[in-house]
Amino acid sequence: MSQSANTSSIDNTTLSILQTKWTSDLVSAIYVIVTLVNLCGNGISMWLLLFRTYPKTPSIIFMINLTITDLAVGLALPFQIMYQLNGYHWILGPSMCNILTVTFFVNMYCSILTMTAIGVDRYMGIVRPMHFRKGKGKIRNAIIACIIMWAIVLAVLSPLEKTDLTFKVKELNITTCFDILKKDMLPSIAHWAAFLFAMFGFLFLCPLIITVYCYIRIICALTKKSQSIQKKRAMRQMLKLNNLSTVDTEMSAGRRESFHSARTGSIGNADTKLTERPISRTNSSL
Repeated sequence: MSQSANTSSIDNTTLSILQTKWTSDLVSAIYVIVTLVNLCGNGISMWLLLFRTYPKTPSIIFMINLTITDLAVGLALPFQIMYQLNGYHWILGPSMCNILTVTFFVNMYCSILTMTAIGVDRYMGIVRPMHFRKGKGKIRNAIIACIIMWAIVLAVLSPLEKTDLTFKVKELNITTCFDILKKDMLPSIAHWAAFLFAMFGFLFLCPLIITVYCYIRIICALTKKSQSIQKKRAMRQMLKLNNLSTVDTEMSAGRRESFHSARTGSIGNADTKLTERPISRTNSSL
């Protein structure tokens, strides 16, 4: 990748946002609170799930997987706080920038896939109980499902793992981390289209359709049986899914903007990314 591509000029709006200190300080303060809540809450959850919850059902395995992804974000957030307090200047190199960025995306998409798996598990237990009881090796299958989730997400996010996500802003003498995308981040428009389609289609739309179907069937089955407690639990799970869906929709808009920037040959705007990241990371961590 040429040096010029990594230091191209950016627009005045982006420069202004990168120089707005009160915004970065405010977001950093929020991140500190989120990090403390994340590590304490998910640490306790992990301890309870591992050592105080018996028997280990598939749903418990999926909850452990969900907690692991949340803890990963809690451990990554201090690096983001340091980056923002340093005036959006990344000093840990491209590899750490890639790890940080991929961690946040893995958290969001593994959370979506895990909630889909929980929905399918509950669907089988409530709507098709006879098939559910006959199933063997359910714990083993749940663990395999979690491994497959991670493999799928990491495979789809491979462009973020292999590309230099840092960007040198020569006007401010700083190096950003995934706040500004280079126009040659991916080889061609076709690569951009495939990358965005895979993220939206395989990691969001398909899980959303499956989860909505499962919970609609669950709610219908519980309505017939008048089991109000389980019905309320299913409704809460639907609300959680809606929360994740809203955040992913917001980020999809940002990704479409990034695709437009790549297609037109410009560098990309920081305003979309600098506003979408606090929302998504706070949601994912909590």
